[in-house]
Formats: sequence, structure tokens, C-alpha cells
Amino acid sequence: MTTPTPGAAPVPRRPDVDLRRLRVLAELDRRKTVSAAAAALHLTPSAVSQQLAALSKELGVRLTEPAGRRLRLTGAARVVLRHAEEIFTWTDRLHEAVAAWREGETGEVSVAGFATTLTPLILPAAAILKGSRPQLRTSLAEVDPPVSFEMLADGRTDVVIAVESPTAPANDPRFEKFPLMQEIFDVALPLGHRLERAPSLTLADLADEAWIFATAGMCQEIPLAACAAAGFTPRATHAIGDWEATFAAVRHGMGISLVPRLARSAARAGVVVKTFDDAPCRQVYAAVRTGDGRIPQVAAVVDALVQAAAAARAQDGGTHDDGERAGDEP
Repeated sequence: MTTPTPGAAPVPRRPDVDLRRLRVLAELDRRKTVSAAAAALHLTPSAVSQQLAALSKELGVRLTEPAGRRLRLTGAARVVLRHAEEIFTWTDRLHEAVAAWREGETGEVSVAGFATTLTPLILPAAAILKGSRPQLRTSLAEVDPPVSFEMLADGRTDVVIAVESPTAPANDPRFEKFPLMQEIFDVALPLGHRLERAPSLTLADLADEAWIFATAGMCQEIPLAACAAAGFTPRATHAIGDWEATFAAVRHGMGISLVPRLARSAARAGVVVKTFDDAPCRQVYAAVRTGDGRIPQVAAVVDALVQAAAAARAQDGGTHDDGERAGDEP
């Protein structure tokens, strides 16, 4: 910023130019007479004359001069109109940009979700938005609760994908939730397991197995609680915090594991994923700051996530085929 020279006279502020008066001048140029311009603008001829006089005073130049019964534009008016057309174009673009933002067509929304939501939910939602709202930018981050909720609270992200858990806020007034899906847990068995082709399966059938659990969080707590409800304490042999590594451990016969259905894409050949009768589940939802669900851009992202979740449910059919092998076509 330029610092004024001490003692220098202040630069006088130029008066603002009324855009409506510029449009009156432009209409007079198009219609040629005050009466015709007034009719086009739904004004009286007297009001048109007053607007032109006020614009002339604002700019400090004469804009019209008598020519018989009509008014003729001066050279100064022609200069004004050349620049006015640029102003009209700019303001039209401004209104178009604001309208696009109001409709959620432009802007930027950040989304944070835990690892297993990226492939089946967040990336498909981003693809939906890319097709329907190509000017709406989305940024994605892999973040687990409760950190993702800290980011949501302080504005570092706009939408969080989470599951109902003790670490996720249950009824925090700062956030509002949008249910996406009930995610079922399935059991991952090594190929050739004695129960691979069992027509039906319960957790109790797996009581004597060696178990692989997640290192922490709901993916550890939910299976442990489900086993307890089935009447046994599982023999935990390994704790692994990565689903691809978990499936690899299952493939190598190191144990079996209960895996959330959204993690299925991490499975590889040599693993059989089976449903069972008393399978636990968890609620997956999107969360935003309270009130932000009415922001068009945020609402568009949430809607895309709902669509992606519906597509995931439809593709899944509610359950896996019994004995589905990793790598098989669904």
C-alpha cells in the first residue's frame, strides 16, 4: 500500500456511479428517444430525464444535448457507454457466478473419512459430483474419528464420514448427522477352511478358532462384543491395524477375522468372505456443522454420499453370497 507523502493534499474520492443510471443511458442510446427508453424501462419520461441529469452530475460532464425534439448523446456519453458495456458484462458475470454458487454449482467442500469409506463411498460420491457439478471442487482426506470431528469443529473440513462409536460425538449440538448405511460385519476365512461351504453359520460355530482383531477402535470392540453375546471369549492371536494385512494373515492361515463390509475391497485371492446369522453391524453416517446442511455445496456433497451409499447397498444386495471368494466377481 502506498504511504501518502507528508503534507500532500489528499486525493479526492471519486463519486460512485449508479449502475441503474448507466443502464438508462444505454437504453436511450438503443431506443433513440426518451419516451421509447422510458417505455422499455417501465419509467416515466420525466424519471428518465432525472436519471440522466443525475448521471451527468455524478460524472461531471454533459451526456446529452438537444437535437430538435430529441436528445443527442455527446462524445463524453459515447466514452461512458464504451466502458459501461464492460461494466454490464462484468456485473452479468457476477450475477451468474453468485447464482451458480447459490445453486451449489461452484465452490469447494472438504471431506474427511476413515480408510474403508474411501473406495465404496467417498470416491463414488466425488465421481457423482464431477458428473453433475463439474465446477464444484471436493478435497478428500483419510482421517479417523475423533480427529475428524476436531477438524470439523474448527473448520478444517466440511463433511465427516464416521460410525456410531464411543469416540464419535453422539448428540453434540455442534454437529448434525445424515445416515448413510448400516454396515454389516462378515467373517473372513482362509480358502479351504472347514466352514467354507457351510450352508449357514453363527458366531458360536467359530468359538474355537484363532482370531485376528483390529488393534483398536470399533473394529475391535464390535467383534469382541458380538463374541461375548454369542457366549464365548475369542482366542485372540494377532492384532493388526490394516485390512489388507488382515486379509493376508487370514490367507496364510494365521486366524479368522470379522471384517466390516466396506473393507471387502482390501481382500485378495485365497480368502473366503462369508455372512453369518448373528452378524453385528454399525451405523455409518455423514456429519456436518449444525446449520451447514443448508449450504448448497455441503448439501450437494451429502446428497452424493447418500447416492453412493445407496449404490453400495444395491450392489451388495444386503448380504454377500455365502462362500464368496476374494477376487471373484460380485
